[in-house]
This record gives sequence, C-alpha cells and structure tokens, in this order.
Amino acid sequence: MAVSAQTLPGAGANPVRSDESDKPLTSIFTAYTVSATVWLVFATAVGLLLAFKFGAPDFWAAKYLTFGRLRPIHTNDTFYGFASIGLVGAAYYVTARSCGTRLYSTTLAWIGLWLFNIAAIAGTIALDLGYNWGDLEYREWPWPIRLVFLAALVVTGWNLIATIARRASEDIYLSNWYIVAGVLWTCVIAIVAVLPWYQYGLGQVAISGYYMHNAVGMWFTPLALGLFYYAIPKVLNRPIYSYALGVLAFWTNLLFYPLLGGHHFLFSPLPWWLQTTAIVFSVAMLVPVWAGSANYLLTMRGRYHGRIESYPLAFLFVGVICYLVGSTQGTVEAFRSMQAIWHFTSFTVGHSHLTMYGFVAFAVWGAVYALLPLATGKGPGRLGMAVHFWLATVGVGIYVIALSIGGTIQGLDWVHDVPFIQSVVAMEPYYLWRGVGGILMFLSHLVFAWNVWRMTAGKAGDAASPIMDPSAGKEIVGKEVVA
Repeated sequence: MAVSAQTLPGAGANPVRSDESDKPLTSIFTAYTVSATVWLVFATAVGLLLAFKFGAPDFWAAKYLTFGRLRPIHTNDTFYGFASIGLVGAAYYVTARSCGTRLYSTTLAWIGLWLFNIAAIAGTIALDLGYNWGDLEYREWPWPIRLVFLAALVVTGWNLIATIARRASEDIYLSNWYIVAGVLWTCVIAIVAVLPWYQYGLGQVAISGYYMHNAVGMWFTPLALGLFYYAIPKVLNRPIYSYALGVLAFWTNLLFYPLLGGHHFLFSPLPWWLQTTAIVFSVAMLVPVWAGSANYLLTMRGRYHGRIESYPLAFLFVGVICYLVGSTQGTVEAFRSMQAIWHFTSFTVGHSHLTMYGFVAFAVWGAVYALLPLATGKGPGRLGMAVHFWLATVGVGIYVIALSIGGTIQGLDWVHDVPFIQSVVAMEPYYLWRGVGGILMFLSHLVFAWNVWRMTAGKAGDAASPIMDPSAGKEIVGKEVVA
C-alpha cells in the first residue's frame, strides 16, 4: 500500500511518531528489540571468550566453561535469541504498518516472545549442564526445548497471517511475502528436524545438512530480506526499484535453496547424485541473490551521499553488500575443488560470520534504527550510531579477512600433507586478529544496547529523522513510500 510520505522534522531533530495511537504495536516492537539486544550482548560475550580460548585453551577452563559447552551456547543464542527475536519484532511492525492495520493479536505476540525466551534460556542452561544433542549442529538443544521454539514459530505465523488477512488493500506488499513465507518454511523445517524416525545413519547426515543450511536460508534470510524491502524504501522515501525482481528472487529462492544442505557433506557417504544436486542448486542460487541485491542497490541509486549521512541506510547498505558477497562466496565454496581446501577450516567460520553477522545482524540493526524511532518518537544519538557502525563494520572486516586468509593456509597445509601441528602454528596470528575483530564487534554491541535504551526508555538522542529528503539526491524517483 502506497501512501504519501508524512512530514518529518529537519536535520538534527528527533523523529516523530509514525502512529501515536498504536501503542500496543510500539510496545511489542520495543520489547522484542530489548530482548534481542540482551541476547546479543550475552551470546557475543560467550563468543569473545571462545575466540580467546583458541590462543589460550586453558583460559577459564572450568567444567562449565569448556569450549564444547560454550560453542553451541554461542551459536544457538545468537540464532534463536538475538537474530530470531530481533527479526520477528521488526517483522511485526513492518507487517502491521505495510498492511495499514493493527496487529491481529498483541496477546499472541507477547506469548511468542515468552516462548522464544523460555526456549533460549532453557537451551542455554541445558547446554551448559551438558545435556545436548551434540551431533546435530544448530540443533543441540534437547528436543523438548526445540518443541517450545516450534510453538513460538506457530504462534508467530498465526499472528502474522491473521494480520495480513485484515490488510486495508487487496495487494500484499513484497515484505510480507518474505516474512510470512520465512515463518511457514521454518515451521516445516523445524518439524522435519525434530521427528526422530528417519534420523539415524545417513538419514541423520542428510537431515543435518537440510536443517542447518535452511535454518539460515529459509528463516533468517527471508525475514531479513523482507525488512530490506520495507526499510530501504522507507528511509529513502521512494518506492522499491522493481516489484518483479522481488517476486523473481522470492520464488527462485524457494525453488533452489532447500536442496543446498548437501554441499556441507561433499565426499561423504551420501549419494553422489545428492551432492552434485546440491552443487548445481548452489550455483542456481546466484539468480535470487543477484536479482534481490540488484533490486536493493538500484533503489539506492543516486543517493550515494545518504550512505554516509544516514546511518540507518549505511547499516542496510552493508547488510545488502554482505548478502551479495557472502551468498556468492557460498556458491564458490560449494564446488568440490574448493571444498577440498576450505572444508573443516576456519575459512567456513569467516564465511558464516560474513553472512549471519554482516548480512543478518546489520539488517536487524538497520531496521531498528530506521523504524524504532518512528514507533517510539525517540531517536538515538548520532555519535552512538556512528560508533556502533564503525566498530561493527571494521570488526567484522578484520574477523572475516583474518579467518579467510588463515583458513586458506590451513586447508593448503592439509592438502599438502604437512604435519598437522604446522597448520595449528600457522593459524596463531590469525586467531589473534580474530580476537581483535571480536573485541571491536562486542564493543559495538554495548553501544547498540545504549542506543536502544535511548530509543526506548532513556533520553532521546540528537540523530535526525531516519527518513531522508527525497529531493536531496541526484534524481527523484518518487515521493511515495510504503508506510
């Protein structure tokens, strides 16, 4: 639904409320954002500790602080605490606003938030006590806890679909295609992953590949892309470049992505045809990735200054670039010749942070900085956003580059059959730089927490409205935005 852009204050002024009458939606968005921020700080503090354990394995080596227990806590709390809750909170706001209606049920939204948090808290405690399904990556939580998370997904999907059914216009805006589809796809993925009957032997290997890759590509990716389709036009005060490109990317993502997981198990006992199919579909994923990325970047055309002057847009821009680069890198990694070098090395850790952090986390932050001030009427400080942006950007850059170089050296050492200890020694300086990047990233999260406080409960900052003046660019595409 397109509506005229609202009048917004000038530079240096605090953002105004987008809809003062919808206080329940503001409360939901705020609660999800605050909860996600708490999980972000906790999960990445654990991750920072893990980073230093590579250089000093005996550091804090107590029973409950061993690497084997902390690593799944870091990954699961990042996935299901920070990213899931942050994306769902922003998705509720986007869905209600783009449909021109109120949220179907604030009660269901609160229930979903409680279920997400109960699952994350119970999962963290269980993992630290040593209760886990440790051979199932990203599914280490015991199955009863995963059922709680599944219940949160079902509640969320029900609420979102019912909200869209009450929309004020006949059309369904593109953001909602991605958001609702992501929730529904993940319900299917979670059900497949929790059923035990076929998860033994090679069946378990196949399902592990199916789940751990689709948890990223069919849950986090659609929700993050849905936020892009709302937040980027909203900030730029212009329509999305092409609705058709968005639809093309949507359906090709659904067509190609579900079968990619097999490329995690190349050279394994899985059928060779299944591995080859995963490689072919990995190459085909260039279609939705490049189509979607082109759509976002073409929407930003002529507004190059905005990526410097507007930090919400800067976060969204970095998220788009990392989506493009990280996904293309994933296609290259899928080839057998590349897997022979990079598989099981630190290169894959760098790749996962390029996508989950550079893409998904930046999408969450960009959406929060673009939309939360419109909901609460309170913006962050411009300095706070700048510090967060540069610490996070430089930090993840150091992290990914260090592990990409070190992981390549590591893999080549293995290919050339040098003594294993040599590959360990060769990684030492890269582990150090990994820690440096991790420190910068963690510090940026503390700054983000401060910014969230200013946008919610604290004193409003001096940042300008997140909505840019459409006449400031080299060309004016339009003055209507989805609101």
